Amino acid sequence: MGTNLRALAATVTTAGVLTTALLCAPPAAGARAVPDLAPRKTGAAVPGNGTGNGTVGGDLLAGHGIIAPAGIKPPPKTEASAYVVADADTGAVLAAKDPHGHYLPASTLKTLTAVTLIPKLDKNRKIKPSDEACNVEGSAVGIVPEPIYKIDDLMRALLMVSANDAAVALAEANGGLKKTLADMNAEARKLQAYDTVAKTPNGLDAPGQRSSAYDLALIARAGLAIPDFREYISTKVAKFPAPKDYLKKKKKKRRDDSEASESPPPAYYEMANHNRLLGSYKGMLGVKNGWTTKALGSFVGAARRDGHTILVVIMHHPGGFWEEVAKLLDWGFSARGKAAPVGQLVAPAPDPKPSSSPLAVRPSPTPGTADVGAAKARGEDSASKGSGAATPLLIGGGALVVLALGAYGLRRRRKTPGDAPH
Repeated sequence: MGTNLRALAATVTTAGVLTTALLCAPPAAGARAVPDLAPRKTGAAVPGNGTGNGTVGGDLLAGHGIIAPAGIKPPPKTEASAYVVADADTGAVLAAKDPHGHYLPASTLKTLTAVTLIPKLDKNRKIKPSDEACNVEGSAVGIVPEPIYKIDDLMRALLMVSANDAAVALAEANGGLKKTLADMNAEARKLQAYDTVAKTPNGLDAPGQRSSAYDLALIARAGLAIPDFREYISTKVAKFPAPKDYLKKKKKKRRDDSEASESPPPAYYEMANHNRLLGSYKGMLGVKNGWTTKALGSFVGAARRDGHTILVVIMHHPGGFWEEVAKLLDWGFSARGKAAPVGQLVAPAPDPKPSSSPLAVRPSPTPGTADVGAAKARGEDSASKGSGAATPLLIGGGALVVLALGAYGLRRRRKTPGDAPH
C-alpha cells in the first residue's frame, strides 16, 4: 500500500450516503490550479444547517472530492473542477464535487444580475446607455448610446447572448455600477449564497470576484421562480432593436442591390441563445453558460421532465462540456427519489422583522447567524469591521455616562446651593 498522502482517500458512509474526499489534494484531482482566487473557505454556518461543521446545505457538502449517494450508479465523470446536481423542486442535492469551492464564475454571474434587477426595473422602461456601457470588452450585443432599448430587450440580451454591454447598461438603469454591485451582493446574502462576491455585473474577471457551484445552483433556483427569468433563458431567438446606423447601412445596401421593393428595413435584428442544449436536450429550460481564459468553462442548466426539474452547475471546465452536462442531467433524472440526498439547497434567509418599539435596538448577529456567516465566507473579520455587536455596548455605555454626569451635577448642586443655574 502506498504512503503518498495526496493519494489517500477517506470514505465515509452515513445514512446511506457515500462520500469520498481526497486528503491534501486540490479541489479536483489533476485539475489545473485556479488563479487569482482567495483561499477556499467552507460554506458559512447558518441556523438550521446541521450541528456538525456548519456547512451551508449540509455537512457532507464541505468535501472537496466527489460526493455521491450510495446504492446507485455513480454520477458520470466530468473534467469540471466543481459541480452540483440538484432537484430544483425539492432542493435536494443529488451529487456534487467541491460544491463550496471558490472559482471565477465568468458569465454565469449574470444569473445573479438578472435575479437582482428583474424585480427592481420596469421591463417596459426605455433607457439610453452611456458610451462606457457601449464599449465594454468581451461578448456584446452591440448597443449604442441611443434611447431605443427597453429593460426587457437588455435582459434578453444579458441571458441569451451573454451581452456584457447590456449588463452595464442595466446597472446604469438601476442607479449605477456601485449601487448595483451592492444590490447583487445583498441578494447573494439573502439567498445564503455566501461563497459569492460580485465585483462586476457581467462576470468579467475581477480581483476578489468569486462564486461556487452550490451558490450558482441557489441563484438559478431563485431565478426559475421568476416568470420573466424563465422566459428569457428559454427563448431560442429574439428580436433586438437596431440602431440608426444599422438601418442606414441596410437602406444603402438595398439601393446598391437595386432591389425592386422599397419597403423599409426592419428596425431590429435577431439574436440567438448561446445555450447549445436548448432545443437539443429533451426538456431543457436553459439558464446560462460562461467562459473566460481564467475561469475556463462554466455552465448552469435546468431541464424539466415528467413534472420534475433537475439543475446542473459546473465550474472551471477546460474544454467542451455540453455532452458532459447532458449526461449529468440524465443521471439526475434517474437518481431523483432513489437515494438519500447528499445535501440541500437552502431557502432564502428570512427578512428581518421590524421592531414594534421605536427605541428598541436591533440585536447584533451572534456566531452562526447569516450575517456572521456572510462575513466569514468573504474572509472578513466582523470584529475588525465594527460589527453591530458593538452597538448595544455603545448605547449602554452612553447611558452610563449620562447617568454619571447627572449624578455628578446633583452632587455639585447639593454642595454649592448658592450657584446660579446653568
